[in-house]
Amino acid sequence: MTTSNPKTLPKILYIEDTADSRLLVQRLLARDYILLEASNAIDGINLALDTNPDLILLDINLPDLSGREIATRLKTSLPNTPMVALTADVTSGAREKALVAGCVGFMTKPIDIDIFKDEIKAYLDGKREYLEKPNSHLRAYHEELVEHLEKKVHELTKLTDHNNFLNKQNKLVIADMQRHQRLLEAAASVGHNITSILNLDELLQTTVDIICKEYEFYYAGIFLLDNSKEWAILQAGYGEAGNKMAEKKHKLPLDGNSMVSTSIRHRKGEISANVGDEEKHFKNPYLPKTRSEMALPLIAKNKTLGALTVQSEHINAFSNTDISALQAMADQLAVAITNAHLLMDLENANQELLRTKTFEAIATATGEAIHWVGNKAAPIPGSAVRVQEDLLNFFAIFKTLLDLPEEERDSHPFSKVANEAFRLLPSLDIDLSQTAGALKKLPPDNLPLIVDIESTLEDLGIVKQSAETILNIKEDLIGPGRISKAEIFDLPVLFSATIAGMGLPKEVITSSYPVDVPQAYADKRQIGRVLINLIKNAWEALGESDQAKIHVSAQPADEQGFVRIDVSDNGPGIPPEILEKIWVSFFTTKGSHGGTGLGLSACMEIITQSGGKIWAESKEGEGARFVILLPVKK
Repeated sequence: MTTSNPKTLPKILYIEDTADSRLLVQRLLARDYILLEASNAIDGINLALDTNPDLILLDINLPDLSGREIATRLKTSLPNTPMVALTADVTSGAREKALVAGCVGFMTKPIDIDIFKDEIKAYLDGKREYLEKPNSHLRAYHEELVEHLEKKVHELTKLTDHNNFLNKQNKLVIADMQRHQRLLEAAASVGHNITSILNLDELLQTTVDIICKEYEFYYAGIFLLDNSKEWAILQAGYGEAGNKMAEKKHKLPLDGNSMVSTSIRHRKGEISANVGDEEKHFKNPYLPKTRSEMALPLIAKNKTLGALTVQSEHINAFSNTDISALQAMADQLAVAITNAHLLMDLENANQELLRTKTFEAIATATGEAIHWVGNKAAPIPGSAVRVQEDLLNFFAIFKTLLDLPEEERDSHPFSKVANEAFRLLPSLDIDLSQTAGALKKLPPDNLPLIVDIESTLEDLGIVKQSAETILNIKEDLIGPGRISKAEIFDLPVLFSATIAGMGLPKEVITSSYPVDVPQAYADKRQIGRVLINLIKNAWEALGESDQAKIHVSAQPADEQGFVRIDVSDNGPGIPPEILEKIWVSFFTTKGSHGGTGLGLSACMEIITQSGGKIWAESKEGEGARFVILLPVKK
């Protein structure tokens, strides 16, 4: 069949879900007909209604609606369009049910290509197949329709239930997403409010207050690790309960089973959906309404600072999505805490620098003053000795003259010396006669008290001893710097010699150092004096206790070009108010038990003159540590 005008070609619609079958029919009919295709029942029905084809070929076994059901549907809308079943279904009754459903013909697969085109033309030309007794087959077809309809109703019911389930799940997902969005917005608000706070105490308390208000949580608390990394200590908590726990220094062991400890150790968020079922949850009497808890680690620059705990009065108040939302806020908090620590360290460094410079200025001024005093005191011991010698000489002369007969006195050589001395007295503005007159007025019994040679000599001895003490102090302050002679020496050798010379019990004082400890470059004798002074101070602070321990160690310093020496003890420590004063000259805590208050001042001067540094670290009840940095071998 051929024609020159495609618009006049008959239209054939083929509804078939198998692509291979559609391709075969396409090849057989495309030259002589306009071939329309549909791969499913619904598209086929719509295409048939839209195009009004001249012939419809139907596959019977389609997924949703069968070919028979399509024929029944289109028979009413397209009564003049012939429909032919093209199927592989050759079971008994298949042809009859197709014809009673509305088909005018029944063709089987596989297609016989030799007669297929002729059969198609026949149906287009009016060929029709009829049943002798259609009613008997119509009932079977109606039963099939009812059964198929019932099946579809069941499928639709299940689909409706599934859709309802999906709708509920979608609502939960949407609600969870909305809650997650609110958490993110609240986290941003918390981060915005805390990043500008640089005071640590204010930062922590403000953070827990904002968290509870923004998130509507029952409680929030911030734990920070102590220096030993063994305890997580509560630094700030929300409300009255938080204040009470902070005042009592509430803390949790890092190796414990609490959620805070677990979160810090594992460096990830922890959730307890129902704290009543969690044995590891700490039953806190201050927070009796807690039903669920979440703990988030505080990590900044890969360093774990502590943890944030948030608690709710409701069971299952937190989810894994909350961890991701709130961890961003916890990370911002960790950064803010780090910044506050850095500012605090900077302020402490500035204060320490100011104190150091003050102490250096005081030590310098004191050194200059004592240098001047020492120079003035230098002649005193010699003068006192000469006065004592002159006084004894005068006594010897007068005793000799008094023992001589009167007629021999004037001719004795001592008489000339005595007369010469008395002759000079008026020129020195000394009136012996006036002094003698005053003595005559005294009762005879008082004269021995006024003229006491023993007391006079004792006073001269005090003058001499005091002057020598001043000169010794001058030597402690000025001498070390003046006679410094730098050299390269081994610290272990100096440690051994110093400790041996101290004479302390072996179980009290110990030393340690690595085999490759650098050699120091300083005045070895002066550094030995510093070690003796520090060890002596430690021994006196320990009070010769049975548990006394003093340790001297050396190691490479963090500062390049220096070696570090530590002298530590397990004594009572140095109170903070005294720690700032110990370097000031003449300051001492020993009272009348000895000490001039110049030992540590001299130590500072020696170390400073050596190009090093010295400082003290101590907490009351935890002993004291003196740290020295000395230049190493060039």
